[in-house]
Amino acid sequence: MTDRDRLVDLDRLHLWHPYTQMSSYGRIDPLVIAAAEGSWIEDANGRRYLDGNSQWWVATLGHGHPRLKAALHAQIDRLSHVSLAGVVHENAAALASELAAVAPSGLTRVFFSDDGSTAVEVALKMAVHYFHQNGAPKRTRFVVLDGGFHGETIGAASLGAVDEFRAPYESILFPVRRTPDPDEIGWSAAFDWIRALLEREGDTIAAVVVEPVLQGAAGMRMYAPELLTRLREWTRAAGTLLVCDEVFTGYGRTGAMWACDLANVAPDLLCTAKGFTGGVLPMAATLATDAIFEGFLGEKSRAFFHGHSFGGNPLGAAVAREVLAVMRDEDVIGQVRAKAPIVRAAFEQIGRISGVKSVRTIGLVGAADLGTGGYLGGAGWRVYEAGLRRGAYLRPIGDTVYVAPALTISEGDLRSLCRILAESVEEASARGA
Repeated sequence: MTDRDRLVDLDRLHLWHPYTQMSSYGRIDPLVIAAAEGSWIEDANGRRYLDGNSQWWVATLGHGHPRLKAALHAQIDRLSHVSLAGVVHENAAALASELAAVAPSGLTRVFFSDDGSTAVEVALKMAVHYFHQNGAPKRTRFVVLDGGFHGETIGAASLGAVDEFRAPYESILFPVRRTPDPDEIGWSAAFDWIRALLEREGDTIAAVVVEPVLQGAAGMRMYAPELLTRLREWTRAAGTLLVCDEVFTGYGRTGAMWACDLANVAPDLLCTAKGFTGGVLPMAATLATDAIFEGFLGEKSRAFFHGHSFGGNPLGAAVAREVLAVMRDEDVIGQVRAKAPIVRAAFEQIGRISGVKSVRTIGLVGAADLGTGGYLGGAGWRVYEAGLRRGAYLRPIGDTVYVAPALTISEGDLRSLCRILAESVEEASARGA
């Protein structure tokens, strides 16, 4: 038995994979990844694949960036873990300062947690807790855009609107106000729906929570930054907080440090994770204004009673600091802007392929809809299989195929990735006809 066969046997005996129907998983020959470098992942047979989604959008600086590895190695020799409960360490304090320096204006306070879901959970609790002890206890509700995805914990999942992720837990999720589907009524009408709700019921709403400009898990749905600008004006007029979930969209993915920068918007709370540590370690942060922070000062009972054992841990903070340094030194956002036209041109070509319903791009994200089956649709998986045969990893979102590679991917590799996607869509379209 080869080492690969042994791993597959252990996998099938013990592992329970996320977002996977395990009864069918047992009938396939899985991709066994043994190594990764730059924009490439390598399987146990030594075959290499271009990583089309930067492994769920986290390896934004590519796999194994030498500066991130060096930062991790250096830190582990000094201090591997300490909590932030009444103590501090160099990297937590410095990272908070450096993060505030690149954040949208006014976001000066940083609360660390573990991942994107917990960053959103923190924001929800901050919003309700803030109003509870600052004269507006009726503000307990949240408003979201239909199609949004904000994480897997109970609070974050309550905000979500992807039925396959939400429906089994409906009985334990809290109610939210959700717009009609923007695909049906249009994005402008969906935002106008929020405006009207804020005018009618704003004094009961703690926050409006959105993925700014780009909804990831809904199928890479995009809307005009001007709509976010309007939403900021409406929430401010209603005295309601605006929460921007930048877990996916932040750190340069859209061609700006934050997607809300495209709208010249500064939210009251901002959530970041994924690219925050470049895919090296789980870590997240929720950024808040001084006004929100000051709403928790005073008696002991007014403190924010929430925390994570690994929040702001020295290893993650050291790597996260180096991510910011690499982004500055290597002009990563400039790289995104320079390479975005490659993605745009490729998807314009893909849009002309028979069977493609629609295409769209922003920054280094490009998406194409191949059918109407949603998350459980099979068209995208035919593209995935065709892509693997050609040397690219193109995990789809149901009937939507997309690229969201490392922001540092070379122009040559990016062109190859887009070419493989186009060829794979052509093949899948012919097979599905």
